[in-house]
Amino acid sequence: MQVVSSPPPDDPPEAPSPLPPNKRRAGIYLLPNLFTTSALFAGFYGIVAAINGRFEAAAIAILVAMVFDGMDGRIARMTNTQSDFGAQYDSLADMVSFGVAPALVMYEWALRDLGKLGFVVSFMYAAGTALRLARFNTQVGVADKRYFQGLPSPSAAALVAALVWFGDHIEARDAGLMTTAALFITTAAALLMVSNMRYYSFKELDLHGRVPFVAVLAVVMGFVLISIEPASVLLIIFGGYAASGVFETLKQRRKRRAERREGKSAAPPSEPPTA
Repeated sequence: MQVVSSPPPDDPPEAPSPLPPNKRRAGIYLLPNLFTTSALFAGFYGIVAAINGRFEAAAIAILVAMVFDGMDGRIARMTNTQSDFGAQYDSLADMVSFGVAPALVMYEWALRDLGKLGFVVSFMYAAGTALRLARFNTQVGVADKRYFQGLPSPSAAALVAALVWFGDHIEARDAGLMTTAALFITTAAALLMVSNMRYYSFKELDLHGRVPFVAVLAVVMGFVLISIEPASVLLIIFGGYAASGVFETLKQRRKRRAERREGKSAAPPSEPPTA
């Protein structure tokens, strides 16, 4: 009698191998990208408002975008949710909110009347923003964190928006003086963004330490002035910051030249060659 042996049981399925500890699951972090999306929305809203002739709302939207842009990176660092996706998304949102939006708002507000010159200046501002962002992305981790090289694009956009808000507030959009100011500010902001001027980044500002009472009082007075006359005060603040980089760079260059002169004067005279 032939005995038929039963086939051996199948091997149990292998358990899926766990993900390597350094490999994260696919997905994006919601909280920091939510602020980035808010900044993008504010910039897009500014474009639509300017097309509809609501220039004050357009200027305020750009300033709101600057606030959201300043918060997304800090929130990502506080919650340890930094990612390459977030960095790229932030850069693209900045191009819309601080490059395209201010250029179109300024063109619709004042530069349209200048014809081709106004178009060229508006495009130069948008191109300057793109170049500024590209340079910043390539210098991450290399440049001195205490300073920005070139005027930051959010500050340039805030300067342009503050001028539009100020001019619309005093109802001087059609005046030749405001058109000249718009041409000068837009051109200067575009050139300063791609320049080598050094601007203080405020990244080393200690917000956890103690400060004198006068500093707190100055901050309170600043908020009071902004609430009373926001357009004028913001124009002065961002105009002063744009000028500060020029003075800071000139001061450092003068200091380096003085140090080189002192080094040459302190060096011992060279002896004549002996026969």
